[in-house]
Amino acid sequence: MISLRLRSCAALLFAIILVAPRSEAQELKTSNPLIDSAFRLAVWTIDHNTHNGLIHAGGGYGGEWTRDCAINSWNAVSLLRPEVAEKSLWSVTDDSLRIGHQYWDKIIWTLAAHHHFLVTGDTLFLRKAYSCAARTMRELETQCFDSAYGLFMGPAVFQDGIAGYDEPVYDPAKWDDSYVLHHPNSATIKCLSTNAVYYQAYRCLYDMASLLQEPRSSSADYLRRAAFLQNQILLHLYRSDLHRPYYLIDHLGRPHDYQEGLGLAFMLLFDLLPQHEAAAMVSQVYRTDHGIPCVYPSFPRNSYERPGRHNVMIWPHVNMLYASGCARQGLWEPFFFELESLADLAVNRGHGDFYEIYTIDGEPSGGWQCGGLWDKKEHQTWCATGYLRLILDHIFGITLTPQGLELHPHGMPDGSQATLTGIPYRGATLTITLRGHGSKIKSCRLNGHPAAPQIPTTTPGPITIEIALGE
Repeated sequence: MISLRLRSCAALLFAIILVAPRSEAQELKTSNPLIDSAFRLAVWTIDHNTHNGLIHAGGGYGGEWTRDCAINSWNAVSLLRPEVAEKSLWSVTDDSLRIGHQYWDKIIWTLAAHHHFLVTGDTLFLRKAYSCAARTMRELETQCFDSAYGLFMGPAVFQDGIAGYDEPVYDPAKWDDSYVLHHPNSATIKCLSTNAVYYQAYRCLYDMASLLQEPRSSSADYLRRAAFLQNQILLHLYRSDLHRPYYLIDHLGRPHDYQEGLGLAFMLLFDLLPQHEAAAMVSQVYRTDHGIPCVYPSFPRNSYERPGRHNVMIWPHVNMLYASGCARQGLWEPFFFELESLADLAVNRGHGDFYEIYTIDGEPSGGWQCGGLWDKKEHQTWCATGYLRLILDHIFGITLTPQGLELHPHGMPDGSQATLTGIPYRGATLTITLRGHGSKIKSCRLNGHPAAPQIPTTTPGPITIEIALGE
């Protein structure tokens, strides 16, 4: 496990200079400069990649990716830059009527829209977003649902490159075509990550319908569909005897026994397994010295010298969602391993930059696809927002509910003091200080007075929160 201590003072100094704090930015202060530097870098990356009020995917990419807008908003942008998140979310819809762009994973927008409402409390946004998401879900149920399996068809979440798939999904005759859907066997595959997102989208639609006081029969139907889909995922895409999920079922009905990092992450995040079973699954996970790979093991056409772009490579946004899922299940060792690894990749290995992809040796790379090595991409937003998610949601335990913001922190692994400043929440700005670590809050003070670790939606002004933690 990578030590919390610095591996490269020179690289850290470079990163600190690069991302010198601005007065309006959020700040993290812990006993570990590496963790703090990665946090500053992540906040800087969000603002650097915001153009005309839209959050872009990062160096070399624009803002047109539905999955990027959704994941970034869900991770951190809705909380830290709510106006940017809202404009970005609507920008990837078709006139706000339906979710747009690549069809197979666009329903992830629903998760971000639900979360955005919990941040802002904007009921007009909620009503419009619910209509958009519900219409899109009805269309996808008609177009993409395989009734023989009870699963949704299409590629894996974010994996639009054919480097993410083994034969027969990958067609060797089309070796020079990178787009997954140009390979004819890909359209009817059933993937773990994609179906897990549909499952959670149903649950979010239920919550959105309930908040809007839609007819009970309509909202309850979303729960029934979620329960059915969960059953089908566990039936067809999970080996309970081995505590191991499959990556996908191909067009011939054959399961592909690869480890899909994002599929694992979503199973944990969305509680698709009982907690004891989730822990058993995580105990079987393969991870490299720098975190779990995107897909493992290597496909036969790839190698250590020529790793596939979507195969045995580190995609930090995958690792961060996996770490977030581990934290949700109370699995703190893999959470801190991924957190520390990712800070090291950005600050030291990336020389002060959140790159899109790293080799399993920790080197920035674009990976191999279609017979060539692709360019590495810098300043990747979902890597930055994913890192912020781990600090905000788990170290400090920021949890959004319709009634307000709650804190369920865990603290730093050594129990040292950690302070987070400049966190906006509706009409308030929060400064949160933690001491100790663990799941039990021993004491909490708001503006110097004993109080519950909760901020109601109408609370105004600057708020200082001090929490002591214990086991």
